[in-house]
Amino acid sequence: MCGIAGYLLKNSKTIESNSTIKRMLESQKHRGPDDSGIYAFDLDNKLGESVDDNLINFDCHYSGILGFNRLSIQDLSPNGHQPMSDDTGNVTIAFNGEIYNADEYRTELISEGVLFNSHTDTEVILNLYLKFGFERTVKMLNGMFAIVIVDLKKKAIYFGRDRFGIKPLYIYQNEDVFGFSSEIKSFINLDGFVPELNKEMLSEYLLFRNNINNTLFKNVINLQQGHFIKIDSNGSQELIKYFDVNDYDRLSLSKNRNKLPLSIGEQLHRSVERQLVSDVKLGCQLSGGIDSSLITHEANKTLDSKAMESVSIVFNNEKFSEGKYIDIVSKETGVIAHRFVLEKDFYMDNILDVTWHLDSPINHPNTIGIYLLSEKAKKYVTVLLSGEGADEVFGGYDRFLYTDKLLKNKKLLYELRVSKKPMELFKVSLKKAERIILSSSFMHLDIASELYPDFSIKKALANRLEIFKELKGSDFDKQIKYEIKTYIPDLLMRQDKMSMAHSIENRVPFLDNEMVEWAFSQPEENFKGINPKTKKQDNKFQLKEYCVDLFGEDFSFRPKMGFGIPLKEFMTSDKYKELFGKIILPALKEDNIFNYNLVLRWATNINSISNREIESLWIITSFQLWKYSFNIK
Repeated sequence: MCGIAGYLLKNSKTIESNSTIKRMLESQKHRGPDDSGIYAFDLDNKLGESVDDNLINFDCHYSGILGFNRLSIQDLSPNGHQPMSDDTGNVTIAFNGEIYNADEYRTELISEGVLFNSHTDTEVILNLYLKFGFERTVKMLNGMFAIVIVDLKKKAIYFGRDRFGIKPLYIYQNEDVFGFSSEIKSFINLDGFVPELNKEMLSEYLLFRNNINNTLFKNVINLQQGHFIKIDSNGSQELIKYFDVNDYDRLSLSKNRNKLPLSIGEQLHRSVERQLVSDVKLGCQLSGGIDSSLITHEANKTLDSKAMESVSIVFNNEKFSEGKYIDIVSKETGVIAHRFVLEKDFYMDNILDVTWHLDSPINHPNTIGIYLLSEKAKKYVTVLLSGEGADEVFGGYDRFLYTDKLLKNKKLLYELRVSKKPMELFKVSLKKAERIILSSSFMHLDIASELYPDFSIKKALANRLEIFKELKGSDFDKQIKYEIKTYIPDLLMRQDKMSMAHSIENRVPFLDNEMVEWAFSQPEENFKGINPKTKKQDNKFQLKEYCVDLFGEDFSFRPKMGFGIPLKEFMTSDKYKELFGKIILPALKEDNIFNYNLVLRWATNINSISNREIESLWIITSFQLWKYSFNIK
């Protein structure tokens, strides 16, 4: 796990020194503290060289530069240094991530006479590219990645991102520069970059707490999952889709499912086994929930060792803590469980640091919990396996049970009951697509309208409707695919940024290529069943049934808890009041974007306002702290 940064100058301009790229790399040094490298190039003249860190000015006139920070995971020797070039010096790669089928390809390549200088997956990707080209190579990779390849012979540069958006690759453009980086904060060092708010994204952000493949920074995007960009020496850009989860057809995959392992336990075991490759110590991010507990069990079983360690966040408030379930997993598996209490003082003391590392508002309040977990984990491990992705792939949210049915949509019925504008909400929800999309919203429509005078439901839904209307399959499959495309990438960025803030690599076995394809090979009825405790229809049934054999029925079929945070408790602290008075309130008045009096009323009456108002206050709090941290105009 590492960090990539660099830029291409347009309009025949040239780079005269490495001072800018060094600042870009320094701003994300936490992503790769073990080593760094710089490669300068010019596509038009087919020139390129690795740049000495002490060199200030270039003799050659380069138009592009590529920098890298390395966190050593496989082959800890200097042979894994990046950017890495082939023997001819014509092709150079920077790669952030892990490839879990790299050893298979390495064996094949060696049998064909390829000589390797390292045991890194980076060198495997480089040689696959030399043999197959970029598009075929990224299709072959099972893993998480952001890849940049400079090919002087072809006079082209490629930027690729993995199938599900596990690793970030941000793009910034203006008329003079094309910038790319693992973290947005690096762009602050680019000439001409001004941190500006993209107000066009605000309606969508308020309603859903994220923007699909976009950011609240003007002119900054996250490269779409399953896509790559090709830029040639003329500056022309081509965006190419190499993978789309929408192409999975459950009916055709189900007919051929005998070619795949029939047991969910066997498939999960294979996924976890692949992701345990490492030359440094691994552990598990154990929440006590079903997903992370299954990952912990499989990892411990695969390593056949009682030395496996896990890290967990718990709370003094039992309402939010899953400590007793962590106890069960630790007892049944023998895993050494390290627990850390998230206190309100830590929460408020680190809120600005977390905002800086996240590059965006802290939309999910539990993000600071993952930040603490990663900080503490560094004492024990360098790689963590987590259960992220299971709910999206196996339909684990309650909304998967009822969203498609208007009169059984629990969330919609509740919102209609409490809404100040029920007819407006009902009108929007009459169409199935809109109803399914709104099921994953967080802020209520009437609050968004009252809070933000320029709120537009049309703008908020536009990108999402475009994605949803292209989806194929049953209503259930469409919702699964929609969540994979729109919801999981945001959760993955939270995991990436918080773990990398402390130089920890986070892996997600439920998003292994074969795991996802296997899930789409299963009949739809396998995902739903009757909960033996409640006697009502339940979701993620296949996983829960497998979990029963390991941890018991009470563990597996308990109500979903998630990773909740005692927000009201934290937001009544003196430190929150100080933040609100010194930063948030003055900014609200100065910006004149949101309803100042409404926010002030919420903050003044935290103990008596509703949960949905607390959540809305949090969204505004995190948004204003983000603007403050990055000096957003």
